[in-house]
Amino acid sequence: MPFNVGFLLFPEITQLDLIGPYEVFIRLPDARVHLVAKTLDPVQSSAGVRILPVTTMADCPALDLVCVPGGAGMNPLLDDAETLAFLRLQGMEARYITSVCSGA
Repeated sequence: MPFNVGFLLFPEITQLDLIGPYEVFIRLPDARVHLVAKTLDPVQSSAGVRILPVTTMADCPALDLVCVPGGAGMNPLLDDAETLAFLRLQGMEARYITSVCSGA
């Protein structure tokens, strides 16, 4: 069975908070890493790099591990109903819920 890992993408994400853990999790046996955002539009990091989501929140499979990176764009998500609903739903079944820096 695959081990589904999902990283939440959002505008003004700190690139290192995503890429560092991504490089670790992508090497797990049977890992499938999903970059998840509201839409499939590119998401711009705080450094200006555009990151391409591979799935939307609506289409994301059940995740075994959820990771929320940090970044300046995290604060608006604290009141974002769609993002919070996604994290609650995924968090109910995930084996691990993780974060990096301000993603906590």
